[in-house]
Amino acid sequence: MTSLDSHPQLNVWRALLALAVVFVMLATTGWTAVRHHRGTSSPLEASRSAWEHGHLHGRPLPGLDSPPRRIARFFASLSAYQRTGLAQRYPLAVGNMNGAPVKLRYRANRIALDQARKVERGRMQDRRLSAAGQHGAARRMHRLELLMRPGRKILAFDPMGGGRVAEVFGNLDRAKRVSVVVPGVDTNLLTFQRSDRKYSAPVGMARALYRAERSAGHHRTSSGGAPIAVIAWADYTAPAGLGVEAATAMRAESGAVRLNALVRALPGRSHVALYCHSYGSVVCGVAARGLPDRVTDIAVAGSPGMRADKASKLGTGARIWAMRDSDDWIRDVPYLEVGGLGHGADPVSAGFGARVLSADGATGHAGYFEPGTQSLANFAEIGVGAYRAVRCAGEDDACLSGLSGAGSGLSGATTARRA
Repeated sequence: MTSLDSHPQLNVWRALLALAVVFVMLATTGWTAVRHHRGTSSPLEASRSAWEHGHLHGRPLPGLDSPPRRIARFFASLSAYQRTGLAQRYPLAVGNMNGAPVKLRYRANRIALDQARKVERGRMQDRRLSAAGQHGAARRMHRLELLMRPGRKILAFDPMGGGRVAEVFGNLDRAKRVSVVVPGVDTNLLTFQRSDRKYSAPVGMARALYRAERSAGHHRTSSGGAPIAVIAWADYTAPAGLGVEAATAMRAESGAVRLNALVRALPGRSHVALYCHSYGSVVCGVAARGLPDRVTDIAVAGSPGMRADKASKLGTGARIWAMRDSDDWIRDVPYLEVGGLGHGADPVSAGFGARVLSADGATGHAGYFEPGTQSLANFAEIGVGAYRAVRCAGEDDACLSGLSGAGSGLSGATTARRA
C-alpha cells in the first residue's frame, strides 16, 4: 500500500473479506498450500552457506544464528584486515549479519551491490531474454547503481526476487534515538526510491523524517540535539498489490521476525521508534509483542489494522500512535478479521485506544511524509522525544494523556516511557 494512492483494487480486497468463511472452510487445502509456499534458494542463502562452512586461520566462523552480541565480539577480536577480508569473501552474509559492525556491513553490501549490478548488466545483453526482460534488467541495474553512489549506507541487501534493502541516514553507531520506517505493499528494489512522488517511497520517507527530526532537535535544544539516525527498512518481502497477501498476515509474520532481529541488533542503547505505513503497520502490529523495551514508540499511518482489537492487546509497553488523513482511501477497508483475512480494528477509532495524531496537510494514502505536513512534523517530534509538541487529531489534547513527564523533549524520553 505504499505505492498505491487510489483504490481501484479495493473492491477485490472487500470481496476477499466477504468470502472469509469460504477460506476458513478450505483452510486445510488450497489455503494451506499458499501459506506454506517455499521460495527458491538465493544468492544470500549461498553466501550464508559458504560462511557456515568457512573458517579463518583454522578457526570456525561463528554460527549465523549466534546472538548479535557474540557476532559483535567475534568481529571485535579481528584486525581491520581480517574484517575486510571476510566482507570481501562473504559480502551478502556479512552485509546482512546482525551484530556485525555497521560500517563493515556498509562495505560488504557495496561489494554485493556491485556483484548484482554485473549480473544485471549481463542479463541486459542476454539474447535469450525478451526485450521486456532485458529492459527489466536495465532498470534493476540502474537502481543498483543509485544504491552504490558515494555516501549511501546500505545496511541490508538481498537481490533475490523483487529485492530487499535497508538504508541508514545519520550515524547509527552514535545515535541516541533511532527511527525505523516500515513501508507497505509493492515495496521492492525498484520502488525503494522514486524520482516522482519521492516521499511515497521508503528512501524519500526516511530522508524527509531525518531532516525533520534534525530540525526539531535543533529547535528544542541549545546543543543541536542528541545524535539521531533513521532507517529506511524495506528488508522484508512485502505483498504485491491488494490481493490475498495484502489481506492476510502471511508477509507480516515473516517481516515481523526480521524487524525484531533488526531492532535487537542495533548498536548501543538507543531509543527506537517505528513508523509503520499502510501494510507496514500490520508488520509492526505482529512484531509488537516481541519487541524489546528499547522500542518506545510505534506510530502507524494509513493503517488497515494492526492484527489486534485494541492497542492494549498488542503486548507492548511502547506508546501506540495512529493517524489517517481525511481523503486516504484506506478508511474504506473493512476493519475486521475473519478466518485470517483482514487486519482487525481501525487504529484511529476511539475504541482501539491509540494516541490519535493530526495528519493536517497530508493528502491521499501516500502523503504522510511530505515536508510541510503536520503528519511529518508529528513524526519528527516523536522521533526526538518531544512528545508535548505533537498535535492531536481532535481539538483537545487527548493524545497527550499521561505524557506529563515528557515536557523536556529529548531528555524526557525515559520519563515519558514510564508514564
